[in-house]
Amino acid sequence: MADTTGNTQDLGAKDGPGPQPRRSSWRYIGPGIVVAATGVGAGDLVATLIAGSNFGYTLLWAAVVGCLVKISLAEACGRWHLSTGRTLFDGWASLGSWTTWFFAVYAVIWGFVYGAAAMSSSALPLQALFPSVMDLEYWGIACGLVGLVFVWFNKYAVFEKVMTVLVGVMFVVTVYLAFRVTPNLGDAFAGLLPVVPDEKDSILNTLGLIGGVGGTITLAAYGYWVNAKGWTNSGWMKVMRLDNRVAYLTTGVFVVAMLFVGAELLHSANIALSGGDQGLVQLGDILDDRYGTTTGTLFLVGFFAASFTSLIGVWHGVSLMFADFLARRRGERQARADELASGRRERSWTFRAYLLWLTFPPMILLFQDEPFRLIIIYGVLGAAFMPFLALTLLWLLNSSRTPREWRNGHLSNGMLAAAGLLFLVLAVKQIWEQPWSEFF
Repeated sequence: MADTTGNTQDLGAKDGPGPQPRRSSWRYIGPGIVVAATGVGAGDLVATLIAGSNFGYTLLWAAVVGCLVKISLAEACGRWHLSTGRTLFDGWASLGSWTTWFFAVYAVIWGFVYGAAAMSSSALPLQALFPSVMDLEYWGIACGLVGLVFVWFNKYAVFEKVMTVLVGVMFVVTVYLAFRVTPNLGDAFAGLLPVVPDEKDSILNTLGLIGGVGGTITLAAYGYWVNAKGWTNSGWMKVMRLDNRVAYLTTGVFVVAMLFVGAELLHSANIALSGGDQGLVQLGDILDDRYGTTTGTLFLVGFFAASFTSLIGVWHGVSLMFADFLARRRGERQARADELASGRRERSWTFRAYLLWLTFPPMILLFQDEPFRLIIIYGVLGAAFMPFLALTLLWLLNSSRTPREWRNGHLSNGMLAAAGLLFLVLAVKQIWEQPWSEFF
């Protein structure tokens, strides 16, 4: 994305020498690949497939807009980390104790429910590929344990390399499927025009697609991965911006490819997919019948790559955030970027404690019905996080907490305000739709 600060000064241009700008180069790319892999999970693929199956190419523009919104949010997170040398949680803490309480409750409840969802999502394609080996619950436990061991014993550099390989698998599979279904390019280009389908709740469904393109807490984790990569000051700003563009270009390829599959394979044949991750297993069966076993199997491999990258991405990124949160609560005056770059956070007991929280307690949910009230609270907190992120970034990056040359320009303010409003509308919709009468 373009320089959203609206400034033309050299990087680090202050009174006195600042960090020297690094040349923007593809060889530095890394955190963007990680955030793209983590952000695009099975749920995003299902939502895009269903949008394609219901509306054809009509909402292609919404998927593209969704990527642009996330570019702005991730760029803002990275800019805060690099321009201040402080972490995002340190910025949140400066806004008041309410941010601390929100994050604490969110991290505990969200982590518990998400852990089970991530393990189950990773298990589904494995059970479909190897149906007679073991039950879904045990595949889920195996995925959780593999993720735990991998993140526990490896630092960011190895983590990034593995994520890059899995992203490569996802890329090959999704692009292959897009070509396999032979998209109608004329209709696809027409889908770039901002048209809302003439159906009930179509506006809210369109906003949901925009907001659901790779949008989770992993956007906030992007700044932490930037620091873990060793980028700790504004000299890395150009590199971070290139990296961020790569992240959401990659995300856009995944989403557009799956929308092509939904439009050509499902919409044209009037096939409806089941909601949730089970819809991807159903799609695997459809591909198997239509194009042969090899294509169906290849899709399930890509499904696993999408799910497992989300699992280990959250295991690593949110654990980093939680470790940073507790370090600040335990008395560190500032949560600094150089702590993340040194790798000390990844070896801390707080990082590993949250890893254990994501892995073992959620296994209970694999063997029983989901606790109803907890799921409602999880849904509310999840809906509230993205407007919280957008609006607090808007606050932080327009204040004296950010060096003047790296504060928001008009473009960034407009994008963050639009993102905040979008996610606020989606949050109200999701909270309104919760079955509150049954909660009480």
